Amino acid sequence: MIRNVCDTGAILVCMSVLAACSPRNVSFNADVQPILKQHCFECHVPDGLGYNASGFDMSSYETLMKGGKFWPFVIPGDPFTSTLNTLVEGRANPSIHMPRGRDTH
Repeated sequence: MIRNVCDTGAILVCMSVLAACSPRNVSFNADVQPILKQHCFECHVPDGLGYNASGFDMSSYETLMKGGKFWPFVIPGDPFTSTLNTLVEGRANPSIHMPRGRDTH
């Protein structure tokens, strides 16, 4: 359980840093993508269940920022109201909590 809370925290910190333009250079490929790969790529890449349902591809910075079928999932400069953050923190309907099927609290 502690590990999952740390993972969720790591995702939120990375997304916050990416969106807020940290004083140190943050690289999507080096800093953010490994976390997404560990927790999100199982479903949110082309032909994955999450991608098929939402159109949300997290495999590159460009596709992450593009969003899905319905709306953007990341709002630059506003990480705490971004849909991605809302889903990971569990502030949305429990049926769409991400990562699906994993307790992150």
